[in-house]
Amino acid sequence: MSDTTLSSSSSSSMNDGLPARERRWAAVAVLLGIALSNLSTAVVNIALPDMALSLGASDAATVWVVNGYQLAAVVCLLPVAAMVEALGLKRLFASGLAVFTLSSLVCAVAPTLGTLVAARLLQGVGAALLSVAGVALVRVIYPQRLVGKGMAWLAMAVAVPAALGPTFAAMVLAVASWPWIFLINVPLGGVALWLFLRTVPGSERTAHRFDGLGTLLNGLAFGLLVVGVGTLGSGDRRLALAEIALGLVCFVLLFRQQRRHPSPMLPFDLLRLPVFSLAVLTSSCSYTAQILAYVSLPFLFERVLNMTPVQSGLLITPWPLTTAIAAQLAGRLVVRYPAAVLSSLGLGILAVGLVLMVFLPAEPAYWQIAWRMALCGVGFGLFQTPNNTAMMTTGPATRSGVASGMNAVARFAGWTLGSALVTLLFGLGGEQGPALCLAVGAAFAASGAVASAARRWREVRAGG
Repeated sequence: MSDTTLSSSSSSSMNDGLPARERRWAAVAVLLGIALSNLSTAVVNIALPDMALSLGASDAATVWVVNGYQLAAVVCLLPVAAMVEALGLKRLFASGLAVFTLSSLVCAVAPTLGTLVAARLLQGVGAALLSVAGVALVRVIYPQRLVGKGMAWLAMAVAVPAALGPTFAAMVLAVASWPWIFLINVPLGGVALWLFLRTVPGSERTAHRFDGLGTLLNGLAFGLLVVGVGTLGSGDRRLALAEIALGLVCFVLLFRQQRRHPSPMLPFDLLRLPVFSLAVLTSSCSYTAQILAYVSLPFLFERVLNMTPVQSGLLITPWPLTTAIAAQLAGRLVVRYPAAVLSSLGLGILAVGLVLMVFLPAEPAYWQIAWRMALCGVGFGLFQTPNNTAMMTTGPATRSGVASGMNAVARFAGWTLGSALVTLLFGLGGEQGPALCLAVGAAFAASGAVASAARRWREVRAGG
């Protein structure tokens, strides 16, 4: 937002944030939109069998209700982030809320699987708009001294719905049919949109030409790579390797095309900053670890330990609860301690927690699972807020929108890669698939801790 100047009757500025009363309601609107989009990534898995039966579709085809959403989101993130200056943060977030809410209604009334998948693709587009604008709006809504606090609330809006989604879906399906997991978004999304439009000031827009070739290469690169990793788990390895190879070629072509573009989607100015680029890498590793755990844990609890879906949901709950507490603590600590140190500590704790889950006793008591899950949650909470704060404050405030886009790219890329890896590891590991996913998740968390430590080393060398 190089020439973006926020204006409102309260004379708020991007650096000063909004007045306290407006700030509270604006934050509620933004956090509610982010929470709804993250809830929609988590509630669908448990309802897939009911959807397949209701719509007369195969299980394999129905999985596209999940994959379509994630792919649409990750493919749209970079192009949307590049257009922030042309669209404006307010317009971007409001459009995302509108698209997400209306597509939720279409999902609920979809008569066929094709219609449902198409609506989920639109939901993914809405989620991309919300993710790009949401993080940047935290820096607009909160004054500089409270940005860490805002990031802590944002971390809760991302982590808690993602973890509680399966339990919430199980509760809904116990009393109603699967369309209701989408219908809940309609009134809540409408309220968030109304509140957002009333409280958040508008912004000026600047001319920006749409990069069609870059958008195409971006979509092919992410799409082919993610689909290829997922195909590895189905046994067709020649096709999978071809898809992955083509995806990597598209990534190379995208990078070369972006280097020559006058207004690139890839923020090379920010990525040249080691603190920023390492924060992006750290974030991708952490979210890959998170989704590997979230998807595999229900299978561990229900297939290996013979628990019910309700028991499984309750045992996952300590993770988001302790994440919420640790994220708030980290929001205060990041003012006093380096973000890279807190992030490394958090991801180290997460790695230890996941390794301890791998080595559960054969017949564990509930408390033996609960404290390990709580440890994972503490680690993730300590990492998330400092890392997001560092990513959003490393560059100038005028680049908040682009930094927010990279934040969202890192998150969705990690989730999408993690989901594809679950398919691969389940295919390779058989009954040991859940434990293998947790072990690989621990490795990703440890890699993220190392990347964050390297960031601190860079800061020390630079005199920070």
